[in-house]
Amino acid sequence: MSTQVDLIIAADHPAFAGHFPGTPIVPGVVLLDEVLHALVQASGQPLQTCQINAVKFLSPLTPGESAVIDYETQANGAIRFDVLAGIRKIVTGSIVLNALP
Repeated sequence: MSTQVDLIIAADHPAFAGHFPGTPIVPGVVLLDEVLHALVQASGQPLQTCQINAVKFLSPLTPGESAVIDYETQANGAIRFDVLAGIRKIVTGSIVLNALP
């Protein structure tokens, strides 16, 4: 069963200052940071390390555009995730979190 978390990157986020002035898009690192933050918060444990197994950026997300992070833990412990804006897939990937003991 997958879990969803709402995501909106505000238009005044500092990452937009130099990320394509006039036609801003959310930088990939900001999207991955939001995914990681949502996964760590859901785990309820402090994060020591993480391993990104795969990530694909498929479509741009614009400032203030509404999206969701949809994720599910796989049998091998990896967390499969998608960032979606409506039916449009923005990012897809797989990550492993390693919590502090």
